[in-house]
Amino acid sequence: MTQPITVPLLDLKAQYATIRDEIRPAVDAVLESQMCILGATVAECETKLAEYCRCPHAVGVSSGSDALLISLMAEGIGPGDEVITTPYTFFATAGGIARVGAKPVFVDIDPQTYNIDPAGIEAKITPNTKAILPVHLYGQCADMDPIMAIADGRGIPVIEDAAQAIGSEYKGRRAGSIGRYGCFSFFPSKNLGAAGDGGLITTCDDAVAEKLRILRAHGSKPKYYHATIGGNFRFDALQAAIVAVKLRHLDQWTAGRQSNAARYRRLFEAAGLSLPSPAGRGAGGEGLVQLPVEMDGYRHIYNQFVIRVPRRDELRAYLKEQKIGNEVYYPVPLHVQKCFDYLGYKEGDFPESERAARETIALPIYTELSDQQAEWVVECIGRFLKG
Repeated sequence: MTQPITVPLLDLKAQYATIRDEIRPAVDAVLESQMCILGATVAECETKLAEYCRCPHAVGVSSGSDALLISLMAEGIGPGDEVITTPYTFFATAGGIARVGAKPVFVDIDPQTYNIDPAGIEAKITPNTKAILPVHLYGQCADMDPIMAIADGRGIPVIEDAAQAIGSEYKGRRAGSIGRYGCFSFFPSKNLGAAGDGGLITTCDDAVAEKLRILRAHGSKPKYYHATIGGNFRFDALQAAIVAVKLRHLDQWTAGRQSNAARYRRLFEAAGLSLPSPAGRGAGGEGLVQLPVEMDGYRHIYNQFVIRVPRRDELRAYLKEQKIGNEVYYPVPLHVQKCFDYLGYKEGDFPESERAARETIALPIYTELSDQQAEWVVECIGRFLKG
């Protein structure tokens, strides 16, 4: 292939074009009802989401970040408490911990999955540990059995950050159904995205679900009576209407992403660019690409298709010249973010997270990605690496 092709990192317009005729009536119905906060539309969406996530309860909230925050609040976590999590994730994970006044305690990642390494958790537990917060990064669940064994053995709640993982599975269980809380984001770029901010918390605990519903409405029950302090974390009915429509298509879109991932594997292997097996450390041999690892017994939904490469930043610049969208999730691990200086961490404390931040790059993986676009992405990466 010699003719350049524009390949965006994500093409939400292409997705919208396929569901426009479903979205507009759903939005119009909310506007006609003028019930724009909570109400029947939100309740119906929550019921469908609970069924999809295989949980008895789903509580819609204002964003994925607020889903994390309100879950921490529901546990009464605050100053003097510690929450164990990963430094290789979006800022909201540790940001929520800090916002309630607690201390984020980091554990390094597994170099193949980029998720928290369960082997490092137990050593970080202290009498102040009040929760463990694993992240299901890029659409693949963390290794939850050992995490739950550690947590259950010590009576510590687990809050799953499943913002990138709706529909992903771990040994037959859906993300968000394993810990006490599952926190999801409907940010527009997610596999299941709204037209603005929105989020969800799943739980199998009746009492927890009721507490979350109270907390999302300023801690009020009944209205204007406050036994506790919550916040304005309510789910917008317009966003719920959009999410409910998109949910009908989610498994089809997931299958498209999985198909695109398989196509990338074939293309990279055919081009002689991929490592024969996951090295797990570093970008591997010169000129080779380390592809994402799909763990046995997991359902990977490919919120992102992330590879490791040599000379990552130079490759990014080259792909930009070729009009190929790409992104780094995430270039600065949380333990070396300026705002967390007070925690006392330094460069070198979490080498796998730091290595991933230097070497990884996300490629376009959206359902509508064409054969021609995928071939062009791999061709350009091959041109760069084989130079």
